[in-house]
Amino acid sequence: MGDSSRVAPVSPRTVLLVEDHPLMRTLVERSLQDDGFVVESVGTSRRAIREFEAIDPDVLVTDIDLGDRPNGVELATLLRAQAPYLGVVFLTNYTSIDAMASSVTPPEHAAFVHKGSVEQAGQLRQAIDSALDDTSEALVIAARGDDDPISRLSATQISVLKQIAEGWNNAEIAAQRGVTLRSAERLITRTFETLGVNNDDKRNARVLATRLYIRAYGVPEPPRPRPLRP
Repeated sequence: MGDSSRVAPVSPRTVLLVEDHPLMRTLVERSLQDDGFVVESVGTSRRAIREFEAIDPDVLVTDIDLGDRPNGVELATLLRAQAPYLGVVFLTNYTSIDAMASSVTPPEHAAFVHKGSVEQAGQLRQAIDSALDDTSEALVIAARGDDDPISRLSATQISVLKQIAEGWNNAEIAAQRGVTLRSAERLITRTFETLGVNNDDKRNARVLATRLYIRAYGVPEPPRPRPLRP
């Protein structure tokens, strides 16, 4: 006869991952799976809503900016209303709750993880544990401090840095932003100066700036050329 005092194994927790960028979605999914979670990943909030009941997750891990409505905060609020037990973890490029660009108040006890920290061992698990503990305060896991060059950039500079990381040249950046080439060049120069990178005989400022962007935000989506005019 078996030992009746043995404790039955605990089933792994299920995570519903919502992230619209395929590369980041794959990265987060692998990190969660490495930590022993069962992961169901989707690319849109609408699909998350459709499949929520069938998945019946313990935790929602979602990007805040999903490129469409509802955004991540709105999605979490909606799903938490259906399942009050649901843990909520937000993936964000912002370094604080106050910096989130959202008009919706996040659900209580939500955790926030900077995207640059998702590969750090145990960071997502720590955030999930915090989100499932409804007695804890909101947890914010940032990937960089005030001494990181990226943290000194304005929103406009971060935007142009993303265009550089996507591989666009100055003329195309100017066209996409609707400014003159000279204005775009000045913006790029100021961005490089803020980052503390410059061209010399041995290094290329564009390459250095791109490395900083990827370290903070991950590899950007492949650039899509503008359609040719008929």
